[in-house]
Amino acid sequence: MFPLQRGRRLRVNESIRSLVRETSLSPSDFMFPMFIAEGENVKVEIPSMPGIFRRSIDLTVEEVKELFDLGIRAVNIYVKVSENLKDNTGKEAWNPDGLMQQAIRAIKAACPEMIVMPDVALDPYSIYGHDGIITNGDVENDSTVDALVKMAVSHAEAGADFVAPSDMMDGRVLRLREGLDAAGFQNVGIMSYSAKYASAFYGPFRDALDSAPKEADVVVPKDKKTYQMDYANRIEAIKEALSDVEEGADMVMVKPGIAYLDIVREIKNTVHVPVTVYQVSGEYAMIKAASERGWLDHDKIMMEQLMCIKRSGANLISTYFAKEAAILLKK
Repeated sequence: MFPLQRGRRLRVNESIRSLVRETSLSPSDFMFPMFIAEGENVKVEIPSMPGIFRRSIDLTVEEVKELFDLGIRAVNIYVKVSENLKDNTGKEAWNPDGLMQQAIRAIKAACPEMIVMPDVALDPYSIYGHDGIITNGDVENDSTVDALVKMAVSHAEAGADFVAPSDMMDGRVLRLREGLDAAGFQNVGIMSYSAKYASAFYGPFRDALDSAPKEADVVVPKDKKTYQMDYANRIEAIKEALSDVEEGADMVMVKPGIAYLDIVREIKNTVHVPVTVYQVSGEYAMIKAASERGWLDHDKIMMEQLMCIKRSGANLISTYFAKEAAILLKK
């Protein structure tokens, strides 16, 4: 029998397609990752991430105002600290007058309604480029968690709306929740990097912060595979997300993005908190490089990937394309 149902009837023109479209994007779906640098009037482009800059606090504040006017409502901030402030304890991470704390205060003063989610991990502060404290040749879990609690509380004191632990230490969400509550910050949320894979997609990000593992005069892990997840694993990601929710996470994150959409959907189907997806630096750089060579249509592939991430179950997308996509959507 020739088909009575013809799917093409719903694809005849853009007006019909828009009526039945299952997924939509808006600027409020995006969070913009930002890199903060020391100094004033500093704006340095990251070579491996065209269009993305390390900015001093004064210029960061101006950019945040532009983002808010475009409808973007969240920023995820990272700092590039001076080499002389790095050690194996990460103590600069909870300095009340540190670069991160100054940046949080400045952003919230200039744009109070922008949601600020500072990164919680020790790699920008580590002489070894690892996310925690090195002891006996490995990243020591529990002492690192103690340091992360001090870091998170200092972020809350500066005015952060959420803290965003990206370290992948065991049990850190529970300790962060307890530490924040004890300090009187019950309303400061936790967006946990729950399923953060040991991925090769992070290269340009590590260029931006000089946070790749380094050779040292002591034994240190050569990579981050002892704490970030094996990209061969799926069930482990569900376990990690469930554990973080039980420990008090208000949101969970999957990182990287486009190559891990099966994980996003699995976690979305399992947990009952918002799911964030990080479209990471390598994913951004690949699109930029291919479009510069004329191999891809930049705007079309950008919007397709963002739509696919949202379709997979993301409530929020952390993406370096946030500003460009928001401008396009405004048109």
